[in-house]
Amino acid sequence: MAEIRLRKRRRLKRKEAATFADEMGAAFGCKIFSEEDAIDMAEAEGLEVAIVNNRILGLRYEGKPFLTVRGLLKYRPAVRFVTVDMGAIRFVTNGADIMTPGIVDADPAITAGDLVWIRDERNLQPLAVGVALMGGAEMKESKSGKGVRSLLYVGDEIWKLDD
Repeated sequence: MAEIRLRKRRRLKRKEAATFADEMGAAFGCKIFSEEDAIDMAEAEGLEVAIVNNRILGLRYEGKPFLTVRGLLKYRPAVRFVTVDMGAIRFVTNGADIMTPGIVDADPAITAGDLVWIRDERNLQPLAVGVALMGGAEMKESKSGKGVRSLLYVGDEIWKLDD
């Protein structure tokens, strides 16, 4: 696979940075970025990524703000999660979509189309970021089909850009 690059990188003005930080805070119910953080936006892999203090910690997908896997590791939000069993980890960390039989828990506030993060059931560590294909309650009860379409995962090209 070809190496990806950051394109169109630009520093957000103070007001834009505050707006982005407020959107992130509203999405996760807590303060994510501070006003002193230097926030740049750039394009990578068809996503708009937020570079906070030279680390790719956030993204904007279809106009919705969210954290990358590294951002999830740093800020540890308690909402918009999908928990998978330990047998699903190797598939999730290779970029596979999340199938409902492997889902053991999900935030009941999730609706179809929401950005969500995937974690393992034992350590509750972030593994991936994806788009919910159904609601949180439905994910837990369903026994067949896809529950989440994977966007980012540990070890993908966006992850490697930060190394």
